[in-house]
Amino acid sequence: MTKQFIYNVVLAGAFTWGLASCTKDLDRTPITEATSASVYKDFSNYKGILAKLYAGFSTTGQVGPTGSADISGIDEGTSSYIRGYFQMQELPTDEAVIGWNDGTLQDFHQMDWTADDNFINAMFSRLFYQIAQCNEFIRQTTDEKLSGNGITGDNLTDAKYFRAEARFLRALTYYHAMDLFGNVPFVTDTNTVAYYYPNQISRADLFAYIEKELKEIDPLLMDARANEYGRADKACAWALLSRLYLNAKTYTGTERNTDAITYSLKVINAGYSLVPQYARMFMADNNATSRSELLLTANFDGTRTQTYGGTTYLVHAAVGGNMSAAAFGVNSGWGGLRTTSAFVDLFTDITGATDKRAMFHTSGQNREIADLATFTDGYAITKWTNKTSAGADGSNSTFVDTDYPLFRLAEMYLNYAEAVLRGGTGGDASTALSYINTLRERAYGNTSGNITAANLTLDFILDERGRELYWEGHRRTDLVRYGRFTGGTYLWPWKGGVAAGASVAAFRDIYPIPTSALVANPNLEQNDDY
Repeated sequence: MTKQFIYNVVLAGAFTWGLASCTKDLDRTPITEATSASVYKDFSNYKGILAKLYAGFSTTGQVGPTGSADISGIDEGTSSYIRGYFQMQELPTDEAVIGWNDGTLQDFHQMDWTADDNFINAMFSRLFYQIAQCNEFIRQTTDEKLSGNGITGDNLTDAKYFRAEARFLRALTYYHAMDLFGNVPFVTDTNTVAYYYPNQISRADLFAYIEKELKEIDPLLMDARANEYGRADKACAWALLSRLYLNAKTYTGTERNTDAITYSLKVINAGYSLVPQYARMFMADNNATSRSELLLTANFDGTRTQTYGGTTYLVHAAVGGNMSAAAFGVNSGWGGLRTTSAFVDLFTDITGATDKRAMFHTSGQNREIADLATFTDGYAITKWTNKTSAGADGSNSTFVDTDYPLFRLAEMYLNYAEAVLRGGTGGDASTALSYINTLRERAYGNTSGNITAANLTLDFILDERGRELYWEGHRRTDLVRYGRFTGGTYLWPWKGGVAAGASVAAFRDIYPIPTSALVANPNLEQNDDY
């Protein structure tokens, strides 16, 4: 498919749970005759509605970068799903710091956020807005509804694929909610659209729900690599199951490493291949050059999905100091995002060879961070760009074309290797080693960075995940799984608000339920110690 898939969006009565509106003019004739019932009568609307579900990861409203936000209470540009997710997954870790002191943004790296944090509240709202939209599409595409709307033949076949994809997107969003917040409000398509207080589901029960959903939709999704670019297929469900099982002990207290191996292998054996050049996956034409490795992306286009979140944020915010914005295909640098010396240290390789994934701008930058607010403190990251692989600029110098990988093959190699080392069955250490060395051969351009079986340890895998997946929204989850996000086992600069790093209490392994959500819904209980 072309990137146009996510842009021509139909708003089809996507009701949001827990929200109510009122007006004194209750008898007024509606200004539009379109309702969920009428929109779903016409199959030509279905793909546009599905597009809105996918666009929930990329865009912030119905029109453009500003003026019609899906959620309120925060600047629209900062309300983007991918921007919010990046900030909660990367800023509290060794991989990223930010120079701005917008509201409470510095609290993420200092790890002293509260339940009143507006950025946390915005991400929570974004997650459940996305779930509400998925629920409505699923609710309107049951067999009974499709039959009643006269959807038949090829249209019926496509509608069923669309419905399975909506269920996948809901499962992915619930996974993010479970990982970030633990016990969360729970609503599905089986709940009546009405004003009521959703119940809170335990993390373990939500894990079981996500697992069940993904297994149920497996036969209903298109085969691996058979769908349009940017849409989910069976391999995406397998990849999410692999990620779910690798983190099972965090979520349920029980290891599921054998299952992690099983589903990693299903993706690995599905016909994907690594992109030969690592950097190409983060360029403006990655939709054309990197399809062999990218299972699913949040799609961006500088002309048709204009947003100050997503990859527009990742490119602009990482440019500052004496860096040339034009070299990254954009018209300005925002002077915000950098990395810590602890992350730079991951590239001090045991082999002594040069890892091409170490994409740092060091000129004019201090390696150490004396002041979080100073852009020149900390090396800049050059991984994301609005330049194409041919060196051309993206379509717009303000809004970036680069798609954001939600799942890619390299993660499955890493999941497999870690699950083997953690004692899962159905895999073997020699295959795990070969997968890791395959990644490293791409990173080094030859076998100079290859490791031996003795080097393949859990500590090495954690470091390798950092080198391979940095700034793609994995680091916090990985550090929590290893028991190093909180506590004092692993310190990095400014962890806990101290220049040298300090131990942080374990309750910060998950975020607080926002105060606004607790006030709105008496069925919710706050996470411990917040």
